[in-house]
Amino acid sequence: MIRKYLLAGLFTLLPLVVTLWILKAIFTALVDIFRGPLTWLAQQIHVPDPPTWGLALFSALATVLLLLLAGALVGNFIGRQVLSWLDELMLHVPVVKSIYGATRQLMGAIQSGQGGSFKDVVLVEWPHPGSFTLGFVASRDCSWAVEGGEGMLAVYVPTSPNPTSGYVIMLEASRVRPVDLNADQALTWAVSGGVVVPDVLRGRWTRSHGEFPRDSNPTA
Repeated sequence: MIRKYLLAGLFTLLPLVVTLWILKAIFTALVDIFRGPLTWLAQQIHVPDPPTWGLALFSALATVLLLLLAGALVGNFIGRQVLSWLDELMLHVPVVKSIYGATRQLMGAIQSGQGGSFKDVVLVEWPHPGSFTLGFVASRDCSWAVEGGEGMLAVYVPTSPNPTSGYVIMLEASRVRPVDLNADQALTWAVSGGVVVPDVLRGRWTRSHGEFPRDSNPTA
């Protein structure tokens, strides 16, 4: 009985604890970013150093304004030109260009399937025999890395809850099974930790097994 109550309490409070932990991490990061500049400004105009809550409020507002500004710039020609110049600048800075370039290409591929990548969702046996997960076909030729790899696929396996910190594995095409899902459905499944089940899978289960399990949460 005690074990039952402990588990019930754990599963009840765990989502709240994780949410608070993430919010605390974001709060701390924002405060640390703006603490130095705001403290320096306060000293220059001879006013008391801003309190922590003031730093957090300013940081949150500044972040929202920055996102709105970036979105507005993308929406017009001049803004796109400015962002293109900044993009080129970042790609010419040593060390930074490797991280920035790889991250930009990954996000672009996931969002739009550029270059034909990340459009095809597949089922792969990974990380060990008998375990399966969803992945995205990143490329269809691994000959640059493996001799005779023309028939191998590079598959990107996203992690949960952050899909950008995944793994890239090379597999024979015969070991990869196509899945009738789009990229959005697969990403939603991965980010939710497998809790959000795509509607297409819900329909197949219902036709084969009757009522879908109640503890699953299909997407809209």
